[in-house]
Amino acid sequence: MFDPVLLRTFVTLAETLSFTRAAAQLGLSQPTVSQQVRKLETAAGRILVARDTRQVALTDNGDALLGFARTILAAHDEAAAYFTGSAMRGRLRFGSADDLALTQLPQILRDFRQLYPQINLELTVGQSPFLNRRLRAGQLDLVFVRQPADAGIGRVVRRERLVWAAHRAVTLEPDQPVPLIVYQAPSLSRQAAIDALEAAGRTWRITCNTREINGVLAAVRAGIGIAAFPQSMIPGDLVPVTNTFGLPLLDEVEFALLDNPQADRGPIDALASAIVTRSRLEV
Repeated sequence: MFDPVLLRTFVTLAETLSFTRAAAQLGLSQPTVSQQVRKLETAAGRILVARDTRQVALTDNGDALLGFARTILAAHDEAAAYFTGSAMRGRLRFGSADDLALTQLPQILRDFRQLYPQINLELTVGQSPFLNRRLRAGQLDLVFVRQPADAGIGRVVRRERLVWAAHRAVTLEPDQPVPLIVYQAPSLSRQAAIDALEAAGRTWRITCNTREINGVLAAVRAGIGIAAFPQSMIPGDLVPVTNTFGLPLLDEVEFALLDNPQADRGPIDALASAIVTRSRLEV
């Protein structure tokens, strides 16, 4: 009864409230847009658009159809993605370090699910040591984790230095202990921060001990201390403070993909390739 082409034109008109702008957005002529809306009105048996010389507005029936149209088009697009995407099937138990949510990883996973709709993607988020243990236990198929530079295991996606960062309002006196915001042990960034300070002869105290990146970010934004972030993951509302407070340089870390050799290679290779490709584009 309702042609998706006509519905898409109608939704665009409803969003722009202009036949001219809708035509430009759709790459159609203005008369074609008007003709398609009239066809939809004929199919619905109702007036959907109130027109006059100054403005375009939806009628009550038009408002009602707009909600249905969006639902129909969403289902249509989902079906199209399903049948035009890869026919690869299977199950992929993927684990990601939680701070990687600050990167393009969420978008990569959305794109992956659209491209491979028949792969059942199961996501586990946690700290890298926890994910490594689950991988070794056979409970995960692929993990994207942080590890020491030159660890020599897995597929290295990129390498970068940890950097001290804080809220721009934070101050630190040279003779005072450095207030640290850290993950609970074991943690690569926690140990790197403590080792660097002790090697430099700086005293420190832990002001926040948390399990996840949201806890780290909340504490840093509250100004109660300083945290170590990979350089590319410092949020825009925080600032690097290594030079500001004369803090020691931190170690480099690797972001690496490790997989379960007993798992199905197809889904693993597909997601690993997507992560590596996107990461190269970001460099």
